[in-house]
Amino acid sequence: MEDDAPKSAVELAMARFKKQDADAGVSETPMTADQKAEIAEVRQTYGAKLAQEEILYKTKLHASVDYDERQKMEEHYRRDVERITNERDRKIEKIHQKPGV
Repeated sequence: MEDDAPKSAVELAMARFKKQDADAGVSETPMTADQKAEIAEVRQTYGAKLAQEEILYKTKLHASVDYDERQKMEEHYRRDVERITNERDRKIEKIHQKPGV
């Protein structure tokens, strides 16, 4: 793209963010192949955990007819999904923070 060509709003915003990062001393380092593989493994593992939670939740939900019990199950399911998702995100962030070789 030429320098004098009009830029989209996204390109302008990205340029501003890059300038802010540079001013703050944040540098962008590309991920290594090992980091990408680790992240893919974490996503796959936690995707399976989330699927397992969903299956268990739906199975229990179909077996119950009590409204209050179903509400408790739903709350428990949401809490478990949030916990698993946060755990997955923390592991991915740790992998991102590893120094790339």
